[in-house]
Amino acid sequence: MDLESLTLHNAIGHGRQAGVHPGHNRQAVLLLHGLCANPLEMQPLARMLHQAGYSVHSPLIEGMGVDSLALRQGWRPGVCEQWVDEAVRHFDALAATHERVAVAGLCIGAVLALALAARRTPQALVLLSPTLYFDGWNVSPWRRLLPLAYLPGLRQWLSFAERPPYGLKNERLRKWIAQAMASDGLCAVGAARLPAASLYQAERLIREARRELADITVPALVLHATEDDVASPRSVHLLSDRLGRTPEVTWFDDSYHMLTLDNEREAVCSRVASFVAEHLPGIDHSIRTDMEVAA
Repeated sequence: MDLESLTLHNAIGHGRQAGVHPGHNRQAVLLLHGLCANPLEMQPLARMLHQAGYSVHSPLIEGMGVDSLALRQGWRPGVCEQWVDEAVRHFDALAATHERVAVAGLCIGAVLALALAARRTPQALVLLSPTLYFDGWNVSPWRRLLPLAYLPGLRQWLSFAERPPYGLKNERLRKWIAQAMASDGLCAVGAARLPAASLYQAERLIREARRELADITVPALVLHATEDDVASPRSVHLLSDRLGRTPEVTWFDDSYHMLTLDNEREAVCSRVASFVAEHLPGIDHSIRTDMEVAA
């Protein structure tokens, strides 16, 4: 896969919904995007898994994700209970037509995957850059004052601009993302601004997921960057200590938060595919991607 064409042609100003891509091995993977983001950030992983024979569903979660159409229509954030209900509906639809279903999520999508796993039993759980604390090195020290922005009279009106490096260590991708955000307000890593109302709902979802960790006993894989700019290793340590089943953990040293798009995206996707293959038999190991690593 040519990531440059994904970013420049598909992602800039669009953020289109990926939908369901049927596979041939009666196994399925549900992919959950991050906060104020869209399925495009999961597309490299979706393509690898689909090439391997899996049905892949990467839906836009209404009220949590945003695309260009929603922006034009005056998009408003939803509440986290709706996000969970929608994720569960997508999982149930896949489970009704497939023998096994795995779930993978990125950032707050990983937290949503945890909430889903506390309510259903996926065959496997993949947590990419799980964000149980917003404490990465690029998070503003003013964030401690964020609860003031959550007050009912303020959170519906306040929003915060995304800022470099946008979760990307790759400088070429970072430049494309900056151009997209400046011109269209949307790109492969999400919206140019994060509403306070969305952050408030994400915090509520995080608190709920933390309470439910011990109830989650399915096989889990955690993938995290050592230099994650959004969430420090503290989130990984919490998962290792409190999940009902100790997860496998893989660290990446040449990426930031957006593991599915950054420098090590091919290694990230391969690690996920290998883990899924262990728990959803039927993957074709001969499949290789042609993703190009941007310089």
